[in-house]
Amino acid sequence: MKQIAVVGASQCNEEIYSIAEKIGELIAEKGWILINGGLGGVMEASARGARKKGGVVVGIIPHSDKTYANPYCSIIIATNMGHARNMVIVHSSDAIIAVDGEYGTISEIAIALKEKKPVVVINPPVRLKDMIIVESPEEAIKMLEDSLGSS
Repeated sequence: MKQIAVVGASQCNEEIYSIAEKIGELIAEKGWILINGGLGGVMEASARGARKKGGVVVGIIPHSDKTYANPYCSIIIATNMGHARNMVIVHSSDAIIAVDGEYGTISEIAIALKEKKPVVVINPPVRLKDMIIVESPEEAIKMLEDSLGSS
């Protein structure tokens, strides 16, 4: 079963939230597991979308206290690692979908690219070699299917 990370900022506007929520829905519809940082913004939106469609969400939070996780996480991994938890998110995933984002998102994108994992980005915070830039959640999922296979 594929494990797909959805990464992005912990605060976002309604448009980005809606995009991330749709990505979560599509990941769940594929039967894939969604992994993210377990907090707000893009992380919460993608988790909400996945859970709405009966999906499994693994939230890998930077704190030691599980109560920091958003309410849509199925499984909470409390790391007490701060930003170092980004390594756990990337290494636990088969591919990454980034939506907008800031420095933490950029670090996850860079780590995934260094590890030769597919990285699909909507509204990229930076442009890096080998990123796949797309315009919609549907296009993001299609690119991952092409990269990883549909199962």
